[in-house]
Amino acid sequence: MRPVENPPNPWLTESVEYLDEHVPVARLSVFEDATRSILSTNDSPDVGFDHSVNPYRGCIHGCLYCYARPSHEYLGFGAGTDFERNIVIKRDPQALLRQAFDRKSWKGDKVLFSGVTDCYQPLEASYRLTRSCLEVCLEYRNPVGIVTKGPLIERDLDLLADLHAVTSLNVSVSIPVWDPDHARAVEPFVAPPRRRMETIQRLAEAGLDVGLNIGPMIPGLSDPDIPTLLSRAADAGATRAVLIFLRLPGSVLPVFEKGIRRNLPLRADRILNLVRDARGGKLNDPRFGHRMRGEGPYAQASRDLFEHHVRRLGLNQGSRARPLEPRSFRRPNRGPQLELF
Repeated sequence: MRPVENPPNPWLTESVEYLDEHVPVARLSVFEDATRSILSTNDSPDVGFDHSVNPYRGCIHGCLYCYARPSHEYLGFGAGTDFERNIVIKRDPQALLRQAFDRKSWKGDKVLFSGVTDCYQPLEASYRLTRSCLEVCLEYRNPVGIVTKGPLIERDLDLLADLHAVTSLNVSVSIPVWDPDHARAVEPFVAPPRRRMETIQRLAEAGLDVGLNIGPMIPGLSDPDIPTLLSRAADAGATRAVLIFLRLPGSVLPVFEKGIRRNLPLRADRILNLVRDARGGKLNDPRFGHRMRGEGPYAQASRDLFEHHVRRLGLNQGSRARPLEPRSFRRPNRGPQLELF
């Protein structure tokens, strides 16, 4: 069990600090989100999606580096253990998604699961919110992208295969670190890297377009693992790979720094110094076009290492993804009159 630990919320005028002997345990709580929308729109020029579905807000995985942590502060929570243990769920998300798809303004753009959470975190096993939304995407033949660390996605192989048969579907499995001890230190409640690699294999064996997401690339932890991660992913059937440099925006920075000093005390200074080396002496660079890549000799060496092994293994040379057809999206006919075409 983890004690409650959150950096101050910049949107609140008050914050809570506990005496050491009175820090409560961070227990899991689930809240309902009463908002009447399900689709989020992204206008960042360096993010590869325009629309996302977030059936959950917050994430039990508890990754120290999660860039989405500050989003919890807008809900009145903290970015630390609140993000990991105060989980917000959408009320009736499938109905909200149908409403969004029925609007005349919706043209059938690809929808990403998810932008600020992992759609296959453990709560999905019982709530099944992600599956219900994917069923709506199948009903409308709407293109889908999925990014996850959760082997629970294997439960939905039947549904994913049906989606792949009628529209564009791609899945990316995030494995930023191969060493299991290092992974546990920065991703405390995520399935081990080898188990996630098995997920890549099972998705590929089902004929799906699946890729590896080395995201984030944590300097001093991920870079020695890049060749192994890419080789294992290629052997498992991945056809794509992407490298995204560590970002530490807002309240992510104190959560990450405190976490690695606690869990990786002998590596913490090296990791932070390498981040500074790639961020012009700072620990974060929010500029579009720079925040995902990093700059300087170290960041470039990491990208060169990644690209070398991507070429060696034949990754990023095409995929099993169905080309996005303008007519793949269609609204189902629910009236008594049958469609003529």
